[in-house]
Amino acid sequence: MAAPLELSCWGGGWGLPSVHSESLVVMAYAKFSGAPLKVNVIDKTWRGSRGDVPILTTEDNIVSQPAKILNFLRKQKYNADCELSAKQGADTLAYIALLEEKLLPAVLHTFWVENDNYFTVTKPWFASRIPFPLSLILPGRMSRGALNRILLTRGEPPLYHVNEVEAKIYRDAKECLNLLSNRLGTSQFFFGDTPSTLDAYVFGFLAPLYKVHFPKVHLQEHLKQLSNLCRLCDDILNSYFRHGPVDG
Repeated sequence: MAAPLELSCWGGGWGLPSVHSESLVVMAYAKFSGAPLKVNVIDKTWRGSRGDVPILTTEDNIVSQPAKILNFLRKQKYNADCELSAKQGADTLAYIALLEEKLLPAVLHTFWVENDNYFTVTKPWFASRIPFPLSLILPGRMSRGALNRILLTRGEPPLYHVNEVEAKIYRDAKECLNLLSNRLGTSQFFFGDTPSTLDAYVFGFLAPLYKVHFPKVHLQEHLKQLSNLCRLCDDILNSYFRHGPVDG
């Protein structure tokens, strides 16, 4: 019998199995590849300290970061990309790099840096799921980490000039969304009728932007004009997560 695979991740809301992009990427890939994950949603009993989820735990391994977790699952023969050509595999890597460079900063900014969103939605949501006294500390630490990650991606010194790069962050994100929409076209998924790694990443990055109710929604408004990307998110939710985040 194979060692059990357990995924620790942030939980859901607004019709999503998780509101956290990187947790969603792994959850979606596991569904697509048939990996039998036991999902442990973080609650007030959590003993973590840094918020560096998702984390995959087996009898012999602890793996964090979506790319490393997906690689581990592939080595366990859970491969959502086995039908892709070499070119499609190369395209997948290129688009994931694009997502992380151009779209992720805007996702992080929307959740963790935009003041109205952070104080009315993000901070209360995460704090309500973290045990005291960590609930007083960790959301702010995650916000600072998101800001540093944004500025690192933009090539700016940490903790400076976020207002100067904000307009470019959202401009880049909208261009990235347009490229994704054009690439998807009228196809069900990015490489035909079967979802793959790229669909998992796009879903993970877009679904929270699409579904979470924020007071400041400039990127969400643009996304909702791209009906094929919204349809992709809805199809994945309806087909793979109708019964919740756990398999079955």
